[in-house]
Amino acid sequence: MTAWEEGLLKICSTLSVQDRGTLLSFAGFLVQQGRGVDMELPSALPVVQEKPVLAKPENIARPDDESTVAALKRLSAIYPMLDKNILLDQTSSLMISHIMQGKDKKGVIDELEQIFKDEYARLEEQMESE
Repeated sequence: MTAWEEGLLKICSTLSVQDRGTLLSFAGFLVQQGRGVDMELPSALPVVQEKPVLAKPENIARPDDESTVAALKRLSAIYPMLDKNILLDQTSSLMISHIMQGKDKKGVIDELEQIFKDEYARLEEQMESE
């Protein structure tokens, strides 16, 4: 096997099954267009649904004197895979209770962390059941 062929196999091994099919179709197109050669290529590769993998949360330590806004930013960095629109109602209610009603900052941050953990766990369960 030539170095070129090894390189192509290495690239192909990193592609999803669907992308490999696209690559094969494109290569067949190039062969037919460039040389006028009529090659028999598979009409389609079997489509295999790859189960998506849920990213693991980052481990970012909570600073001792963290503000609620900084906590939200930290939690968003820890859980970038979560849809923030889903969390908006709960997190905004907590932020308002802290700002407008004087709810304890430490307690609010604890609750924010729990909301993010719960949503991540819900997403994990959802992906496992699919």
